[in-house]
Formats: sequence, C-alpha cells, structure tokens
Amino acid sequence: MADNTIDESDYYPGKDDLNWGYQEGVEWGLLFPDANGEYQSPINLNSREACYDPSLLDVGLMPNYVVCRDCEVINDGHTVRIMLRSKSVVTGGPLPSYHEFELHEVRFHWGKENQRGSEHTVNFKAFPMELHLIHWNSTLFNSLEDALGKKNGVLIIALFVQIGKEHLGLKAITEVLQDLQYKGKTKIIPCFNPNTLLPDPLLRDYWVYEGSLTTPPCSEKVTWILYRYPLTISQIQDTCTGEHMPQPMVTTELSGI
Repeated sequence: MADNTIDESDYYPGKDDLNWGYQEGVEWGLLFPDANGEYQSPINLNSREACYDPSLLDVGLMPNYVVCRDCEVINDGHTVRIMLRSKSVVTGGPLPSYHEFELHEVRFHWGKENQRGSEHTVNFKAFPMELHLIHWNSTLFNSLEDALGKKNGVLIIALFVQIGKEHLGLKAITEVLQDLQYKGKTKIIPCFNPNTLLPDPLLRDYWVYEGSLTTPPCSEKVTWILYRYPLTISQIQDTCTGEHMPQPMVTTELSGI
C-alpha cells in the first residue's frame, strides 16, 4: 500500500490558509465568518418535537453507491477521511427532484471517551462515533468547492455508531489507522464499498434539517440527513479509531425539525 505525505489544503475545498483546531477557547467565528450564522451544525435532535413528513414516503431516499477501488485514507490533522474515486450518487427523499448528489468523501468524528464522540446528539445523548458521508449537487455544480454555501449545494448523510459487534465494512479502514497517526499520512486501500455503511433497508428512518459544515469554513445551506438507527463497531475498532481523532464540537439545541 502507498505511504505518502499530503498537503492538507488539497483536501479542504474553500478552506482559507488559517490554522484552526478543537482546543478549548478557540473561536472559529473570528477566523471564519460563516461560523457566526444562525444555522450552524451540529445540533441536538429532539425526537419528541420533530415533525413527521409523510411526503418523504412518496419518493424514498435512494443511495446508488458503487464499490471504490484504490481509495485514499487520509489523516489531515483534524480527522480521518476516505476520498472516493468512483461516482456514487444519492437522489430522492428531501432532495430536489431529478438532482443527483455525488459522494465526495467519508469523514470520521469521535472523541477520547467511548460514550461521547459524536457531534450531533439525540435527546442530549451522544454516541461513541459519528460518520459523515459528504455529497455535492453534481446537477447544479462542477465541484464540492463550487457547491459550498449554495442553496441545495451540499448534502451530508450522518450515521451514529455504537459499540457492539465488529463492522466488516469498516475493517479495511480500522486496520490501517495505526499507520496514520501523524498529520499528512495517507494509505491506499484496494477496495471500499460505501453501501456497507448504510443501515438495513428496514431501519432507514431519518431526521432532516438545514445546517452547516461542522468544520471551517462552516458554510451553511447544508442539507443534513441523520439516520435514526446506529451502526455497530467492536470495542477493538473503537479503540483503534479513538487514538487518532479530536474531540467533537459543542452541540446546540434545535427542535421541531
């Protein structure tokens, strides 16, 4: 497998050349104006006050993901990311009709403690980990960078993760994390199937709301879809990941979604 060094800015579309981090007291809003907006993510999902939308049953959310060959796994100093080379798209659900949203990458978010690593919370309950599948509207725009901050430009599908049995779909990723302990390190994995990250077809209830990126530049007008039922990984897999990730952001409250 390849072992290379990358320039962090190559994988942060729209990112200014400014240093940022998760340290306590860091004010992102001073460096990135969008972080001061009214629709910032992550949020707390209040299930009792969420509004049921029966129209979402008319056109189901339809991920059309394909197996990716020679995927690059990156430690960019803030998170671990899987950069996808094959074209996987999602349509339907709350998305505009006849618009395709192309999967650009997968990001991991977890903390030092097993019980609190997710960025979003459900009824103020955190999960050990949260995965983000980041998409951009390839019907309207030419790239993720072009889509940032634009209406119907960016879609993020989020999956909560709990501790249990081993997740075979993530095994190829967790096995290489020990080689990605330093910022700028990369590994190429021969095969990755994004479909393995999706819940069982019978367990695909989700929440949807409009928010923002959870990392700088914190651009808003992001459509968030968060699956209700979490994925499961083993304690060993969680231990492997926890050694390489920053603490999650502070969550804000939003109900009635």
